[in-house]
Amino acid sequence: MTGTVFITGAANGIGLASARSFAAAGYNIAMSDLDADRCTEAAKTVDAPTSVHRVDVRDKASIEAAFAQACDRFGPITHVHANAGVSNMKRALELTEADWDFNFDVNAKGVFFTNQVAVGHFLEHGTKGVIVNTASLAAKVGAPLLAHYSASKFAVIGWTQALAREHAKDGIRVNAVCPGFVKTPMQDREIAWEAELLGSTPEAVFRSYIDQTPLGRIETPEDVADVVVFLASDGARFMTGQGINVTGGVYMT
Repeated sequence: MTGTVFITGAANGIGLASARSFAAAGYNIAMSDLDADRCTEAAKTVDAPTSVHRVDVRDKASIEAAFAQACDRFGPITHVHANAGVSNMKRALELTEADWDFNFDVNAKGVFFTNQVAVGHFLEHGTKGVIVNTASLAAKVGAPLLAHYSASKFAVIGWTQALAREHAKDGIRVNAVCPGFVKTPMQDREIAWEAELLGSTPEAVFRSYIDQTPLGRIETPEDVADVVVFLASDGARFMTGQGINVTGGVYMT
């Protein structure tokens, strides 16, 4: 057995693909999501020992309780994929404080809490653990209509780098993935919002995503998940503090 990975936002999209990829690599899988019922159904498609936990990443106690439950089931957690995220779309000058807080509470504070709990767990159990955070293409270049989302994901990169520097001495590695235009339920919502805001059609917006991608297709959750599993593996043993672009060439710096 390779270890046990704890994944947030695991009910669908990148989180579920991550669970399946980690399962194929021989991990136990602790799947967590705010929607525990959907996560339970998703776990049935994962070919590995799994546990399911209802977690609100805005609530640190919720994460701590889930870690304790997963540890009781599998023993110490060795890897964490902090993936839970949200978005909504508006023009920058139309954003409300509630819009800003919604994105930062989940995307930034949720990663902060999940990582804090993870590092504490690793130190308690003497584990040289690995964390992979889900950032975004929008964490590398500001995204129009997603200014607040971009800001929250830039925060994830800064946090990832700082945490990696602080805990490298403990043998703990912390990296991030920066996906591009990934076909997920979140993207489906964003396409509809963007079409409405730009006076376009969902079909035209979707086509524009492909046109911006040098590799010439829409990204899949599996494209991201396989990189997450690599970063968690010993193959990435000398990588920490990185924000790895998984964008099909949309962003290359």
